[in-house]
This record gives sequence, structure tokens and C-alpha cells, in this order.
Amino acid sequence: MRILLHVCCAPCATHCVTVLKDLGHDITLFFSNANIDPHEEYVKRLKAVEGLAKSTDLPLLVDDIPHSAWLNQAAKGFEREKERGPRCTRCFRFSLERTYAVMVKNGFDSFTTTLSVSPHKHTPTLFEVGRAIDPDRFFAINFKKNNGFQHSLQLAAELGLYRQDYCGCEFSLSARSLAEM
Repeated sequence: MRILLHVCCAPCATHCVTVLKDLGHDITLFFSNANIDPHEEYVKRLKAVEGLAKSTDLPLLVDDIPHSAWLNQAAKGFEREKERGPRCTRCFRFSLERTYAVMVKNGFDSFTTTLSVSPHKHTPTLFEVGRAIDPDRFFAINFKKNNGFQHSLQLAAELGLYRQDYCGCEFSLSARSLAEM
């Protein structure tokens, strides 16, 4: 199956790529992360994903949508919501809809996301969003299973990949900063 893998970051993608390859899928990475702020952070994460694509010999597509579009379409009116709340669900939808559009345009069989490997993301919500977009073509795979997150940390360290310490948007960065106080 030709699958388009939405990649939130290189460390999370390491385990997901391993699992999908083991299942026999033909994988293309898709970096669609208009939520990431500041721009310097976006560049760091993109460079890490480019390094992963090169080391795994996988094709990489990069979405060119600006952060302002994400702010207007996903975050507007939800800026004060807590992490893991409605803003995050809207962010998942935004990214997965972008992934779906690229999947259809490029003739992939299915789409999924690396987000399900994170212990900070609610997998049932991700699956609900993906299935609402296309129940037949969303590949609902819980990458957390079998210690997926720990495996991703190990692989990322072995490959020397940049690993961020917040989800990506300015609101998650603010929440992290408040938690450190």
C-alpha cells in the first residue's frame, strides 16, 4: 500500500517508519506543520526530517502553507484553550486535511500520522479526526503500542536527530513555559 505519512517531527517518525516498513508499506513522508512557531523552530524540525528522509531513503513532500493560515483556520478563537483541548483537535484536523488533500492529489492509497506515537496525544481523538476525513483511507495505527515512543527516542538518539521540547505552536510553548515556573 502506498501511504502518505504526516510527520510531526523526525524523532516521532523514526519508529513509525520502522513499523510501516515492517508491514510492507511504500511510504512517503509529508511534513505539514504550519502550527510550528517560531519560524526558526520550524526550520530546525524540517532539517531533522530532511535528514531522516535521507537516512531512510524515503521521499519527502513539504507543505508550503504559512503559519498565519494555521492561526486563522485552526487556532483563531481557541487561543486560550488548554493543551490537549479543542485547539489541539482543530490542529489535528488541519494537518490531517492537508495530508488527505496531498494523498488524493498524488494518488496514494491511504494516509496516517506520526502523532499517535506521542504519549502527549490522545490517539482516539486522532483516529476520530482521521476517520471523519475519510473512513476508508485513513490508516488508524497506534504507534504508541509496543513501546513505540521509547523506541522513537532510542532511534532519534542513535541518528542524532534534533528533538524539540514542546508540541509546536506558540500556545504549547507558552504552556510549557508556564509549567516550568
